[in-house]
Amino acid sequence: MRRTARRIGVIGFEGASALDITGPIEAFAIAGRTGGRADAGGHYETLLLGVTARPFRSEYGVRLVPDARLADAPPLDTLIVAGGAGLREPSTNAAIAAWLRAQAPRIRRVASVCTGAYGLAASGLLDGRRVTTHWRFAADLARRFPRLRVEPDALFVKDGSFYTSGGIAAGIDLALALIEEDFGSRASLAVAREMVVYLKRPGGQEQFSEPLRQQLQAGDRFGELVAWMTGHLDRDLAVPLLAELVGMSPRHFGRRFREVFGRSPARYVEGLRLAAARDRLTAPRQTVERVANSVGFESADVFRRRFRERYGVTPATYRETFRSAGEGG
Repeated sequence: MRRTARRIGVIGFEGASALDITGPIEAFAIAGRTGGRADAGGHYETLLLGVTARPFRSEYGVRLVPDARLADAPPLDTLIVAGGAGLREPSTNAAIAAWLRAQAPRIRRVASVCTGAYGLAASGLLDGRRVTTHWRFAADLARRFPRLRVEPDALFVKDGSFYTSGGIAAGIDLALALIEEDFGSRASLAVAREMVVYLKRPGGQEQFSEPLRQQLQAGDRFGELVAWMTGHLDRDLAVPLLAELVGMSPRHFGRRFREVFGRSPARYVEGLRLAAARDRLTAPRQTVERVANSVGFESADVFRRRFRERYGVTPATYRETFRSAGEGG
């Protein structure tokens, strides 16, 4: 028997970010068709909620039509507040914050994408909680709302029934995490595959990928080292060798590496190996054992354990979900 759909409301407004709205809506809609197995009750109903019933334009001109205005919103399972410059307009922010204060106790989960955190913060619902937002606005959010515990680098943060996420595309990562909460990792991975979102990133992961971080630090000599490491993952990438390659003593290298990357060389190398392994798992005729060996893990068992810790699924499950992109059509 089919169960009642979980209703997801997304709040939009004049000057919202279109992808903050459409990204999560697409993810939940796809879950209803594929990842959530609608015949088993794993599906969603999505609604775009406006401050008024009138169509509005996104920050960059996309015209969007609400399904309902906030005042007429039906009962919701999950609510997501989009970000965008329009939310920092006082009257819009005040209207959304007031509605949130009144309605949030009746909603199972309340979330924000990017600068949607400004609307949640103004409601007082995030006071004393861990939150995040787009890295460029994190300091301003912390200054305006000193009761928040802002984590500027996190992709998304869960604190109780409240979720906040970083940059625009992080709304999709957040939606995948919510789908996983409801229906498990296989469902969220199936949605990620359908959307061609190659990696379902964990919430604690930083907003910058390592290659992007390296581009931002192009003048640092570690940039060339990381490129070399990426091409030699099957080698023993211990500190003495890495330090020698950049002309430093092992002790100075370890200290400097932590300053640049915020983690030890060993943890960083493991991250590179897992990322490379994730890519190789989807190639034809690759076994878990062969992939583990090719990226330098000491054994397939260690690789399986580390992969599950990082991505929340086993290598075999990940490979089964993503291999042969042509199968899904």
